[in-house]
Amino acid sequence: MNAHSTPPHLCRRTCLAGLLALASLAHAQPPAAQAKAPQVVKSRDGTRIAYDKWGQGPAVIVVGGALSDRRGAAELAQLLAGRLTVYSYDRRGRGDSSDTPPYAVAREVEDIDALIDSAGGSAYIYGKSSGAALALQAAAALGRKVTRLALYEAPYNEAPGAAGEWRTFTAKTDGLLADGRRAEAITAFMTFVGAPADVVAKMKASPAWPGMLAMAPTLAYDNAMLGADRAVPVDLAAKVKVPTLVLDGGASAGPMPFMRPTADKLAQAIPGAQRRTVEGQAHDISPKALAPLLLTFFN
Repeated sequence: MNAHSTPPHLCRRTCLAGLLALASLAHAQPPAAQAKAPQVVKSRDGTRIAYDKWGQGPAVIVVGGALSDRRGAAELAQLLAGRLTVYSYDRRGRGDSSDTPPYAVAREVEDIDALIDSAGGSAYIYGKSSGAALALQAAAALGRKVTRLALYEAPYNEAPGAAGEWRTFTAKTDGLLADGRRAEAITAFMTFVGAPADVVAKMKASPAWPGMLAMAPTLAYDNAMLGADRAVPVDLAAKVKVPTLVLDGGASAGPMPFMRPTADKLAQAIPGAQRRTVEGQAHDISPKALAPLLLTFFN
């Protein structure tokens, strides 16, 4: 069976696992992470961006994916903190950050720019999933203020039929959010990534659910981040002029076969990019598997 003939429900299963892992991490951090009071920086449009700062050394900004806040990066931040100053932040509309409509991808780039300024004027960036798409946007727009870039499984998908499926999904979720139907929008998202009804019901009954409801409007932001067709943005990638590491997980190749060709295409488009597959890891990559790779690349 080739990559493009893999059944869609298998392609989505690992994405579901990543969503559940993010929700669990965001709401079940160890006491030390829960006790950490956020710092705040103002973005260009006045939006308050809350962040945690860990460790000492060169600055790295960690950019999370859909329905995640800064608490989901706490374990990775602590693993990196011995050699790096880690900025894990709430993207606008999430956690302790505020929001300023109307949304534009450029505003999220400005949020990262404000964090870089607070870090001294330059920083590395690591982004995962839709956060990798945002990290790519920032690196292309901010030039040498981003000194190194690492991307893990940016979820662009050029498999046959994927663009039409994406347009149907985004139209549905964006419409539900415009009508204020947050629970239905999250349900649509979870269904899109392969969650059966019983899993959706368990999530709604879990401690993570109120936080997910609060972040639901940002699903539209991630939709916009990935573009109308979810195609790999090769022209944007070609604008990145700093050392870049493009990663995917070896365990994603079966359930999410589009991740490997996406990572390959990004690495080919970014001048001089390094390309690596992390064997045994899926979309919800273990911080313990990821941290040594980032420490090597960022030092």
